[in-house]
Amino acid sequence: MLKVYGSALCPDCRESERNFDHYGIERNFCDITKSLKYMKEFLKLRDTEAAFANVRGSNSIGIPALVEEDGSITLDWEGYLREQGKEPLPKEDAPACGIGHTGNC
Repeated sequence: MLKVYGSALCPDCRESERNFDHYGIERNFCDITKSLKYMKEFLKLRDTEAAFANVRGSNSIGIPALVEEDGSITLDWEGYLREQGKEPLPKEDAPACGIGHTGNC
Protein backbone atom coordinates (compact mmCIF):
# COMPACT_ATOMS: atom_id res chain seq x y z
CA MET A 1 0.00 0.00 0.00
CA LEU A 2 1.11 3.55 -0.72
CA LYS A 3 2.57 5.34 2.31
CA VAL A 4 2.29 9.13 2.41
CA TYR A 5 4.39 11.12 4.86
CA GLY A 6 2.90 14.51 5.49
CA SER A 7 1.19 16.80 7.96
CA ALA A 8 -2.37 18.02 8.42
CA LEU A 9 -0.76 21.46 8.82
CA CYS A 10 0.62 21.41 5.27
CA PRO A 11 -1.54 22.84 2.45
CA ASP A 12 0.10 20.57 -0.16
CA CYS A 13 -0.57 17.53 2.02
CA ARG A 14 -4.22 18.51 2.48
CA GLU A 15 -4.57 18.93 -1.29
CA SER A 16 -2.97 15.56 -2.00
CA GLU A 17 -5.22 13.87 0.57
CA ARG A 18 -8.32 15.52 -0.94
CA ASN A 19 -7.30 14.24 -4.38
CA PHE A 20 -6.49 10.73 -3.13
CA ASP A 21 -9.88 10.62 -1.37
CA HIS A 22 -11.65 11.83 -4.51
CA TYR A 23 -10.04 9.13 -6.64
CA GLY A 24 -10.34 6.39 -4.01
CA ILE A 25 -6.58 5.84 -3.76
CA GLU A 26 -5.78 3.66 -0.78
CA ARG A 27 -2.85 4.81 1.29
CA ASN A 28 -1.48 5.05 4.79
CA PHE A 29 -1.19 8.75 5.72
CA CYS A 30 1.64 9.13 8.22
CA ASP A 31 1.24 12.52 9.93
CA ILE A 32 4.77 13.48 10.98
CA THR A 33 3.46 16.23 13.28
CA LYS A 34 1.32 13.82 15.31
CA SER A 35 3.62 10.82 15.64
CA LEU A 36 7.23 10.66 16.76
CA LYS A 37 7.50 7.24 15.09
CA TYR A 38 6.45 8.69 11.71
CA MET A 39 8.68 11.74 12.21
CA LYS A 40 11.72 9.50 12.79
CA GLU A 41 10.87 7.31 9.78
CA PHE A 42 10.47 10.39 7.59
CA LEU A 43 13.69 12.05 8.78
CA LYS A 44 15.67 8.87 8.09
CA LEU A 45 14.32 8.84 4.52
CA ARG A 46 14.89 12.58 4.08
CA ASP A 47 18.48 12.32 5.28
CA THR A 48 19.43 9.34 3.13
CA GLU A 49 17.27 8.95 0.03
CA ALA A 50 18.18 10.50 -3.33
CA ALA A 51 14.59 11.67 -3.89
CA PHE A 52 15.21 14.34 -1.24
CA ALA A 53 18.51 15.64 -2.65
CA ASN A 54 16.99 18.94 -3.79
CA VAL A 55 15.09 19.36 -0.53
CA ARG A 56 18.04 18.96 1.81
CA GLY A 57 19.55 22.37 2.46
CA SER A 58 16.51 24.21 1.09
CA ASN A 59 13.67 25.86 2.95
CA SER A 60 11.39 22.91 2.15
CA ILE A 61 10.54 19.93 4.32
CA GLY A 62 9.84 17.46 1.53
CA ILE A 63 6.21 16.62 2.18
CA PRO A 64 4.04 15.13 1.01
CA ALA A 65 6.41 12.28 0.32
CA LEU A 66 4.92 9.21 -1.36
CA VAL A 67 6.59 5.85 -0.76
CA GLU A 68 5.34 3.02 -2.95
CA GLU A 69 5.37 -0.64 -1.95
CA ASP A 70 8.55 -1.23 -3.98
CA GLY A 71 10.30 1.51 -1.96
CA SER A 72 10.34 4.12 -4.73
CA ILE A 73 9.79 7.67 -3.48
CA THR A 74 8.30 10.72 -5.15
CA LEU A 75 7.64 14.20 -3.85
CA ASP A 76 5.38 14.97 -6.80
CA TRP A 77 1.88 13.86 -5.82
CA GLU A 78 0.36 15.53 -8.88
CA GLY A 79 2.74 13.61 -11.15
CA TYR A 80 1.85 10.43 -9.29
CA LEU A 81 -1.84 11.03 -10.03
CA ARG A 82 -1.14 11.70 -13.69
CA GLU A 83 0.83 8.44 -13.92
CA GLN A 84 -2.35 6.76 -12.64
CA GLY A 85 -4.36 8.43 -15.43
CA LYS A 86 -6.01 10.91 -13.05
CA GLU A 87 -5.94 14.69 -13.38
CA PRO A 88 -5.40 16.64 -10.14
CA LEU A 89 -8.44 18.57 -8.96
CA PRO A 90 -8.35 22.39 -8.95
CA LYS A 91 -6.63 23.50 -5.76
CA GLU A 92 -8.63 24.72 -2.80
CA ASP A 93 -5.63 25.89 -0.75
CA ALA A 94 -2.70 27.91 -2.03
CA PRO A 95 0.48 26.06 -1.02
CA ALA A 96 2.36 28.42 1.26
CA CYS A 97 4.17 26.52 3.95
CA GLY A 98 7.75 27.34 2.95
CA ILE A 99 9.78 29.87 4.87
CA GLY A 100 8.46 33.33 3.96
CA HIS A 101 5.07 31.79 3.07
CA THR A 102 6.19 30.80 -0.41
CA GLY A 103 6.94 27.51 -2.07
CA ASN A 104 6.00 23.97 -1.26
CA CYS A 105 6.39 22.07 1.97
